[in-house]
Amino acid sequence: MASTSPGYGITIRIEGSPASQPVALATTVIAAAGATITALDVVESLLEKVVIDITCDTINSAHADEITLALAKNPDLTVRKVSDRTFLLHLGGKIEVTPKVPLKTRDDLSRAYTPGVARICQAIVDDPSDARRLTIKRNTVAVVTDGSAVLGLGNIGPAAALPVMEGKAALFKRFANVDAWPVCLDTQDVDEIVRTVQLIAPVYGGINLEDISAPRCFEVERRLRELLDIPVFHDDQHGTAIVVLAALRNSLKLVKKNLSDVKIILIGVGAAGNAVARLLVLNGAKNIIGFNHRGVITRDMKSQDPTQQWFIDTSNPNNFTGDISGAMKGADVFIGVSAPNVITESHAASMAPGAIIFALANPDPEIDPVIARKYAAVVATGRSDQPNQINNVLAFPGIFRGLLDANAHKITDELLVAAAEAIADCVSSDQLNASFIVPSVFDPNVTKAVAAAVKKSV
Repeated sequence: MASTSPGYGITIRIEGSPASQPVALATTVIAAAGATITALDVVESLLEKVVIDITCDTINSAHADEITLALAKNPDLTVRKVSDRTFLLHLGGKIEVTPKVPLKTRDDLSRAYTPGVARICQAIVDDPSDARRLTIKRNTVAVVTDGSAVLGLGNIGPAAALPVMEGKAALFKRFANVDAWPVCLDTQDVDEIVRTVQLIAPVYGGINLEDISAPRCFEVERRLRELLDIPVFHDDQHGTAIVVLAALRNSLKLVKKNLSDVKIILIGVGAAGNAVARLLVLNGAKNIIGFNHRGVITRDMKSQDPTQQWFIDTSNPNNFTGDISGAMKGADVFIGVSAPNVITESHAASMAPGAIIFALANPDPEIDPVIARKYAAVVATGRSDQPNQINNVLAFPGIFRGLLDANAHKITDELLVAAAEAIADCVSSDQLNASFIVPSVFDPNVTKAVAAAVKKSV
């Protein structure tokens, strides 16, 4: 059975007669259904009834419904209410704006607002660079999306993308004390996106592009980097690539292989896939075979997009033309940034000894990690409930912390590599093992190390 996850946690309020022992009865039903009980509280205890709240993690929404139904079918139990803990967490959103200065007296208002604020405005007119020193610009990032490629959900639009962008902003604050704000645009036209971001840029010290589909994301990023004097970072591309490089660097140490020698199969050559390939090639990878939804990418293909054409020209050195089954035979590394269940147990079994599998599709990976571990020496996913989570939060907070502190204007490949090396080095030789190839996202040293590496590279 697949693993339960806090992302599908529910709290069930159940009532029963004391004579029927509802606590024991309910916990037995829930455990038998495969959920993980995380909390139990007796809400009310009377002679005629006992009311309990049981919190449990389930596998998915359907599994949560099955557990509720199993409890409701028991004649000695009454299900009074079911609360989805993830929905409860999102009620009213996850972020807010809080003043940094006291606003309790007329004196406070006179300095924070009129008339005193006019002096600050005039100072910026006299010296525009003072905007960084005297406003939120020095520590603020726009998290920009058009909602066209959100997580594993696809093109769901800007409103439905907002919870993800809120979460991203919360992560910026939690891990790097960067103030970020969601900017969800109701357009998927490249010209309109570029112009809109250009118009709002004076407020921000950096732009984080998020969940914009390929190939449009490549053009959006390229044009904004040319237009703006603040760093523009597409996290789906570069954040993913940085953490993959860090994880692969440490994984190859474990299996005693060199990046320049390994055969890498990459499924999903979109925004993330292209960026992963570029960073791996920059670090010495020579044999990457890529697949998209149409099949293998061969040397005779052509693309109007320069980023995709780079991949065509650089990958598949022996011009392999077969299917995934053929490509996976003898492969050293599999990297998936695509869709659930696109490789099988037989594919994993056919890989070379000491194989590495990064199945990063979210929320469901390209192969069940339990199956993958039967054959691969190292397995990683994008899920927080599995070991070796390849999580962009290891990268983007520290990157922007370093960029903002350095008053940086551009992002370079050297900076991305330096960030990857800093993440990898946060795992000491004593810590490194098959279940620990990247540091915990809660390791406070990660953001500091990445920020320092970025500042040094600027």
